[in-house]
Amino acid sequence: MTPSATRLTLTTAALVLAAIVAQFGSCPGTLSAQSAGDPDRAPPRPEEDVGQQRGDWNDVRVLRLVERARDQRASATVDSEVTSYQARALGHVYFFVDRPDSATNVLVKGDQVALDLFWRAPNETQQWIVGMRDEKVLPTGIRYHLDHLTVVQDDFGDFIRLGDGDEVEAVVHPVGPRAESVYDFLLSDSLSLSYAGGLEEVRVYEISVRPKNLDGPGYVGTLFVDRDRAAIVRMNFSFTAASYVDPYLDYIRISLDNSLWLGTHWLPYRQEVEIRREIPYFDFMAGSTIRSTFDIRDYDFNVDIDDDLFLGTGVRSVSPNQRRSFAFERGIFEELEESGGIGPSVKMEEVREQVRGVVEDEVLSGLSGFRLYAARLSDFARYNRAEGIYLGAGITLRPRGELQIRTTAGYAIGRDRPSGAVSVGGGGQGMAPTLDLYWDAMGDIGGNPGATPLENSISSASGSKDYLDPFFRRGGTLRFGHRPASRWTLSLSLEEHGGARDVVSDGPDTEFRPVRSIEEGTLASASLGLRTGLPGRGSAQWIGTGGVFDGRQFGSIAVEAAWDLGATGDPLSGRVSAEGALTNPDAPPQTLYLIGGRYTLPGHDYREFAGNAYWLVRSEVTVPVYPPYLGVRAIGSLGAAYLNGVELPPDWSASGASEPKASVGLGLSFGWDAMRFDVARGLGGGGWEAVFSVAPKFRNWL
Repeated sequence: MTPSATRLTLTTAALVLAAIVAQFGSCPGTLSAQSAGDPDRAPPRPEEDVGQQRGDWNDVRVLRLVERARDQRASATVDSEVTSYQARALGHVYFFVDRPDSATNVLVKGDQVALDLFWRAPNETQQWIVGMRDEKVLPTGIRYHLDHLTVVQDDFGDFIRLGDGDEVEAVVHPVGPRAESVYDFLLSDSLSLSYAGGLEEVRVYEISVRPKNLDGPGYVGTLFVDRDRAAIVRMNFSFTAASYVDPYLDYIRISLDNSLWLGTHWLPYRQEVEIRREIPYFDFMAGSTIRSTFDIRDYDFNVDIDDDLFLGTGVRSVSPNQRRSFAFERGIFEELEESGGIGPSVKMEEVREQVRGVVEDEVLSGLSGFRLYAARLSDFARYNRAEGIYLGAGITLRPRGELQIRTTAGYAIGRDRPSGAVSVGGGGQGMAPTLDLYWDAMGDIGGNPGATPLENSISSASGSKDYLDPFFRRGGTLRFGHRPASRWTLSLSLEEHGGARDVVSDGPDTEFRPVRSIEEGTLASASLGLRTGLPGRGSAQWIGTGGVFDGRQFGSIAVEAAWDLGATGDPLSGRVSAEGALTNPDAPPQTLYLIGGRYTLPGHDYREFAGNAYWLVRSEVTVPVYPPYLGVRAIGSLGAAYLNGVELPPDWSASGASEPKASVGLGLSFGWDAMRFDVARGLGGGGWEAVFSVAPKFRNWL
């Protein structure tokens, strides 16, 4: 993506948020030539450890191996057995908006590409784009660099260049000329790669590579080379921070897999690339990511190739009509569905850990080490009845490696008190730790937020409703998130809880709900969470908590399951979710559950039902009418709350709802389903309610 396209994309994201504010205001060959094109063959994979070969950095063995690899690359171009080949590459390119503290991304656009590849001795290459189509899920004006839509046929040559030089320019290849003067090498391991369901094996060496000067441009990662010929089998790598030309670049991660053909030739099999950007001097917990995957199949060797195919640039294209008419056998979004959805790529997490193992505490991000910070728009300014007007700001520091320090500070004018927070976190394999310290951080009773802080600010400032049930917390939380994708989380907290009061109303004549009282005191707790997949494109999150509040022990368990209706990119979309929780009677009232009204049971009074146990089932379906600008929605919910041996504080205007309560409604979705307007009726004692809201995938930024 060009720098101008990057800025356009980030500007588009900002405009989308601003608009929301305004509205509220075939397969590889194997060891024999006869198996070429066999669709049942599997890619090479590590099968077993065949003996640790780890040595010292730059010892004689590894330097000789690097020299052999360089000689092998040169000799491959003059091999008399293979004079030419052609192949077919099929790829998917996806563009996301991501949030670093979330396990999921927001899909913006998908592309599908078909390439015909040609090679002729001594070293002529040519790629023809013969098929291309795309589909937008959200508005974007992104334009890809040409090399984002093509494959690497020569392991990058002697110098690695990406984005036509706008992203990475002329980084020395680890087996390029005079690479020993640029890089340090370590013989890390010796492995066996398995082919054809384990029937064939090839021995390879794993070599770790790092620049001698980590402050300059360079390759960082691993090389896998064939033990017999020292040919490159795999490259998993990233770059040093100085390699990035574009200041918006956070990182680029690349994985190249080759496959053995004719018993001697390692040629491209699969390519994965991930390119992530953020705003250079503003950490808004948002970035854009391009993820591409290409599979190269159907090799045909020693074919006659017309000289005209090699005329012009290294990448050419058939006419637009021919590209659009290409018969793709898979859908644009099938690669996502098969790889587990739009969450973080497991393969890229593996590359990340390999790179981190090579350089340890070095900073590899191309972003500035000092940036302004906000987790969401409302961190700068918000309004509610417990704080009045709140103004704040923050900064992000990256002192070394993946360690990041995020600080925020603000002042609540209505309370006439400051508040602040510090978060210190880093990367790492397994349970990666993050320490959060906070002073007068605002909490919300109930477990189901009725509005984002921005939505609530607009509603409160207009004198309508304040959807918060606030209290204040002072203390800290130590969190461990299991990589990849934070499947496991462990949290240890020690907090002092204090009550809140209405600081914006002059007296009893106010339209705001009374602030609910809490039990003030010290809470120590430990929580363990687990994310799992479910049949039918579903997912679940389980959280168990145990704690002590002023000498009283309590425990709780909560579960939330959700299923998406329709595959990614389908016109009809929807979601069904089921959630529930249970805590014992000794838990403090601020840990109880509240349902009713907006986002839970619309049409019933807001947070009318309370309990130490609850369950809630919700569903929604959107059918496009004038895509992507307008759709019709149907919503429904059913739930109940139970008071089992619990007495609510006397000032809480809530009660248990042992009999299930229901809501049904219709609505409209606007602009790529970014905003919704629903009208619902509460059944069994409720009324009518109109709800204007933002799609859940955008709420964390508000």
